[in-house]
Amino acid sequence: MTEEAVSFADDWLIDEAKRQTGFDDFGDLPFREGLKVLLETYDQNIKDPEGRQRCRDRVVMQLATRLKCENAFKTIPEITEQEIVAPIFVTGLPRSGTSALLNLLVAAPDNRGLLQWEVQFPDPWPDSQPGQEDPRYPYLVKALEETRNSDFAKIHYIDADTPEECVLLHAHAFDGVQLGFEIMLEPYRSWLLQRDLEPMYAYQKRQMQMLNWRNPGNQWLLKAPAHMWGIDAIMKVFPDARFIWCHRDPQAVVPSINSMNKVVMGMYAGDLSHFDPSAIGQAVMDWYALSLEKGLSQRDKLPPELFVDCSQREFVDQPLAVVEKVYAAFGLALGEESQAAMQAHIDANPKGKHGKHEYNLAEYGLTQELIADRFAFYTDDKHWPISD
Repeated sequence: MTEEAVSFADDWLIDEAKRQTGFDDFGDLPFREGLKVLLETYDQNIKDPEGRQRCRDRVVMQLATRLKCENAFKTIPEITEQEIVAPIFVTGLPRSGTSALLNLLVAAPDNRGLLQWEVQFPDPWPDSQPGQEDPRYPYLVKALEETRNSDFAKIHYIDADTPEECVLLHAHAFDGVQLGFEIMLEPYRSWLLQRDLEPMYAYQKRQMQMLNWRNPGNQWLLKAPAHMWGIDAIMKVFPDARFIWCHRDPQAVVPSINSMNKVVMGMYAGDLSHFDPSAIGQAVMDWYALSLEKGLSQRDKLPPELFVDCSQREFVDQPLAVVEKVYAAFGLALGEESQAAMQAHIDANPKGKHGKHEYNLAEYGLTQELIADRFAFYTDDKHWPISD
């Protein structure tokens, strides 16, 4: 198979998704512009034929999922009746403890996360009823079990029931950060930087209503470092939203997220030998510095009581104390059952359980001095509880 044999023509991919599903309505939210830019980015940057095929197949799957979601919106009127009340968004720099904190919070029975199997299969199985197990679920469980010894699992452990990032729902709008490596490549990077994110979050809310109809929840908790870009958009779509902001020294964050970006990029794009690792390293550092600047600027316009801050070190040392701080700040009742469930989660998941994540800063053309200069606006501000 040659590079040219894998086409990224959007009309072909759309037709293939329609053929697979039997549906033809993609909904009212504009998506063709984002789709075109994403496909152009893959076409220009991915040279490995197998990598091109993987990325094209993923886009077809996204298109097909969107078609099935739109069919559900039209045929299940109860979806629009679902209320999403006062959701809590966990954000902050990547590798700052956002996933670990969310996993702990969602261990409590009253809390509702966006689970891995749900972001893979948000659309209801035909004729299924609320609470029923999705027939696709056991196949995902098996597939994820086969990845347990992968490099990715050491960086970001997942199973079918772990909470996942909202960006995997955003991808069905052909907006947002996608898999994370696309935002380091042109033209998708420049396109996304000028986006109004309110329509994307409005689409996320519709998807959450659908998921809430499938499996009702009480307190929704959501997570993504990318939410730093959309604080204002989130408040427009979810006016009663609250936020937990995780902090960590960028000297630890930048090499770690570069390593993760390289692994994910290799999983999908394949051969990376034609990329300049220094250019990618710089792009990764700049992206997350920009997102932090954007998020903190938007945060300054909102009441401080909407936010709870915690450092990665604070969470590692005293996870339940962080939980108690969150519950107290947002007026949530922390019952004995929830405390016991979260303590059981802590006991079952010691740090490093899934392997050690190792990385080398020099591999990405970066130095501690470059990171210190780029993030000085953050590390020099004593308002933030930064620690390794």
